[in-house]
Amino acid sequence: MLSPSLMCADMLNLQSEITKLDNLGVDYIHLDFMDGKFVPNVTLDSTIIRAVKNVIKNIKRDIHIMAFEPAQYFDKMNIGKDDIVSVHYEACPNLHEVIREIRVCGANPFIAISPDTKPEVLKEYLNEIDGIVVMTVYPGFAGQPIVKGSFEKIAEVRKMIDESSLNIILEVDGHVSWDLCCKMRECGADLFVAGSSSIYQRGIELEDAVNKMTSLIN
Repeated sequence: MLSPSLMCADMLNLQSEITKLDNLGVDYIHLDFMDGKFVPNVTLDSTIIRAVKNVIKNIKRDIHIMAFEPAQYFDKMNIGKDDIVSVHYEACPNLHEVIREIRVCGANPFIAISPDTKPEVLKEYLNEIDGIVVMTVYPGFAGQPIVKGSFEKIAEVRKMIDESSLNIILEVDGHVSWDLCCKMRECGADLFVAGSSSIYQRGIELEDAVNKMTSLIN
């Protein structure tokens, strides 16, 4: 499955970009929210993430919250049915409670882990979540090189999921490039966040880029 990252799109023409993706039949649209505290950057505002829900028809929202106390933003984003909502293990000391709040809203809870976090911390949450996001770059900025050891980490999480016999999606986020996405797929990734390293590269039309990425990950 493919989740193009809106933070890499043309910020002056967001509605047009969203409509294009919706018409191209991609699975999700990736929406990054940052509080400027958990990560030293701010991207899409919660009001934009909320507004996206009113524009899309077929595509689903993949909301990645890089913030402390993420639950305070749920109402502002109008999270609900069919949404993926990813929160960071490193930002949530009350993670069980946050996962429950996502469920109460009707959305699908995912846990994201940063490159320095070991996958074994996820084991106690496997029965509560619908997905895991393996960050293959440090959260906060687009265009970073992949962190060493990322492929092994994807494979380790894949093994953990398979051994649990649970229906958990494995999402990868960070430098999902033309030449690396196939390796990520081989390691067990299911859902690919594509941005400046692939479908939003200069010199390629969005439709051609989406078709190329879809072909590679399949």
